[in-house]
Amino acid sequence: MRVMIAEDSALLREGLRALLVDEGVTVDAAVGDADELLALLGRRPAPDVVLLDVRMPPTHTDEGIRAAIEVRRRFPGVGVLVLSQYVEAEPTRDLVTSDGAGVGYLLKDRVMRVSELLDALRRVEAGDFVVDPEVVRQLFADTSRADPLSRLTEREHDVLRLMAEGRTNAGIAAALHLSLSAVEKHGNAIFTKLGLDAAGGYSRRVLAVLHYLQG
Repeated sequence: MRVMIAEDSALLREGLRALLVDEGVTVDAAVGDADELLALLGRRPAPDVVLLDVRMPPTHTDEGIRAAIEVRRRFPGVGVLVLSQYVEAEPTRDLVTSDGAGVGYLLKDRVMRVSELLDALRRVEAGDFVVDPEVVRQLFADTSRADPLSRLTEREHDVLRLMAEGRTNAGIAAALHLSLSAVEKHGNAIFTKLGLDAAGGYSRRVLAVLHYLQG
């Protein structure tokens, strides 16, 4: 696996580099701000995953998360894993709902072991969606307290649970012994009952999974 790191703390940046190299990960670059990361991505072969902090120079607000969104836009084959002490609600929601493939967001103080970080990097490299449940809770803390999942039938709950495990429609059909068309109908019913608009500009599948994780 090849990784680029963007972290403004020199101590943490070099610590992450050393830890990953010790585990056999190739670190192509480790830089201190988002602009330098984006410039490198434009000049060098793309890595498998970019590992970013949220708050970086010059304002130390949301430069990292904005850079992550830009990486997803300009280099869709590159996975993005954000590590942060904070949840920046609006830009984070944009990142995790626009296209869930190969995206991760973990809180630094909840990554207790190197193995957890390595697992998250491998899952993001493989195209998985890796978001800390606490991030989901904070992102949706200001939404209605009514549980939209209560509107789903038992079979729709089963389909949504398997969606949250990262299964495709074909995989869900095999697991539940349903036809592919039946799974698609259940999926459309889930999106409708959760109020997820196909024209909203976001991945309805990812939004449905976020609702499931919150519930």
